[in-house]
Amino acid sequence: MQPMSRKCAHFTDSVIRRMTRIAIANNAINLAQGFPDFDPPKALTDRLAEVSALGPHQYPITMGAPNFRQALARKAGRFMGRQLDPDTEMVVTIGSTEAMVDTIFALTNPGDKIAMFSPYFENYRAQAIFADCEPVFIPLVPPTFNFDVNKVEDAFKQGCKAILICNPSNPSGKVFTYEELKAIADLCIKYDVYAIMDEVYEHIIYDGRKHIYMNSLPGMWERTVSCSSLSKTYSITGWRLGYAIAPKEIMDKIKQYHDFNTVGAASPLMEAAVVGLDMPDSYYEEFGAHYAHMKKLFTEGLDAMGMEYTDPQGAYFVLANIGQYLKPGQTDVEFCEWMAKEVGVACVPGTSFFMEDVNDIVRVHFAKKDETLYEALNRLNDLKNKL
Repeated sequence: MQPMSRKCAHFTDSVIRRMTRIAIANNAINLAQGFPDFDPPKALTDRLAEVSALGPHQYPITMGAPNFRQALARKAGRFMGRQLDPDTEMVVTIGSTEAMVDTIFALTNPGDKIAMFSPYFENYRAQAIFADCEPVFIPLVPPTFNFDVNKVEDAFKQGCKAILICNPSNPSGKVFTYEELKAIADLCIKYDVYAIMDEVYEHIIYDGRKHIYMNSLPGMWERTVSCSSLSKTYSITGWRLGYAIAPKEIMDKIKQYHDFNTVGAASPLMEAAVVGLDMPDSYYEEFGAHYAHMKKLFTEGLDAMGMEYTDPQGAYFVLANIGQYLKPGQTDVEFCEWMAKEVGVACVPGTSFFMEDVNDIVRVHFAKKDETLYEALNRLNDLKNKL
């Protein structure tokens, strides 16, 4: 048989999604893969019920249904502080994952380098490899996950074509400040680097912080692609509705890849989701307050059991230290598989996110009902007794 792709040798399957399968097999509470166990807004599910009978059920316009793009332009433009053209500056994708892949292919050529921070969401490295690009990692330093701007410049001096930034960050929970983004933006302009922004957690921010859109900074609209989705903001991760926003010159290229990659997002789901995009500001305020409540409940539970963790500034993940629970020679992957089977709580090994040598960190998430979090904390509290 002919040899198959060499690219696959550079990464495994998704450890996050693997942990979900292990959680299901062992009836464990899934704090690994980041999806909620509570319902989307009722307005969306009511509208979906109507659409299931009325349609549309056929192919959409490739770039996305016109009424969906118009609603997205209103919503995203309101928060970005910019009037967006729904016909030339956006495309609807199969989740933000496709938006990122299309963007990387549109901006890079084989052999190009892409800068990204570590810890990073596991998809990013694989996506760069798909495009025959080389990832260049810049460390975020725990516990606050600050970075040295000189190391960003060092990466750019290596000839990076783009920098990929998740803000708020998965898995660290870091929210980049205006000053931090401005320092990166200045270097992007100096070294002619594109900024690829993953902003799916844009509305999940704590303690009065504010999400700053990179494309709003001086000189950055022309070189920024904002990738996001409806998954987190409206608790519909399974609907797989994402999008990219960029100036027309970049968007024309992204649309080309999207057209031949997936053809289009699901017609009935776009139709139903329009009501979510038209939600008033009060929805986002209540949404943020709900996540602040879940964060407080979960982190106070971790405090009570004496587990060390990093306090997230945004998103819904906690990086917890499991050093006190590891057996000699045990890897974090082995620990996570053991914990799902014996303790009944699934999490993700930190080696999935760090290029640095770590073995005592796991990622857990708290986007769950109160009763789910209380039960997870109860199980975790019994962790030492299970060793």
